[in-house]
Amino acid sequence: MNAQTDKLNRSVVVFSKNYLPISRINLRKAVVLLVTDKAEPMDAIASVAIEIRSPSTIVAVPGYIRLKNNCHERIWKVPPVNRREILKRDRHQCQYCGSKKNLTIDHVIPRSLGGKHCWENVVIACVSCNSRKGDRTLDRARMQLKTKPKAPAHPALVFAEQFWHQTQSDFVNSQVEI
Repeated sequence: MNAQTDKLNRSVVVFSKNYLPISRINLRKAVVLLVTDKAEPMDAIASVAIEIRSPSTIVAVPGYIRLKNNCHERIWKVPPVNRREILKRDRHQCQYCGSKKNLTIDHVIPRSLGGKHCWENVVIACVSCNSRKGDRTLDRARMQLKTKPKAPAHPALVFAEQFWHQTQSDFVNSQVEI
């Protein structure tokens, strides 16, 4: 790849008007937002700007931009509790032993004992772990979950958390001992 193509493949982090990181977008979308004056460069975060040149304009696109208007975020609802969503949440692995084969849905508190079919009570389990647990609670079956089941988080919050963890680790790695 040449240097020009490499520049176009870079991404830009977009912040909301309230400085919440929303997403990563490609350089072309960032240029459109800057040229149409819908976004502004963020000076608070030092980043190397890439210059995009046309015959009449030069646009400096930083690594971070902030939207000027309040964006109407799409209404996000917690997804329904179904096999596909539970598999996605539990990363296609048994929450008892970690197996990725012969997966089923297990109710942590069995429905026969009053357990509900909700995000906090369902996990993915392999057939052998599900059979071993049977119609008992975790204590009675002497089993333990790898992670506590919970509803999926809003995608913007997941991105923001990943962004801040990455930024923090980059900051720590860039510090030099004196």
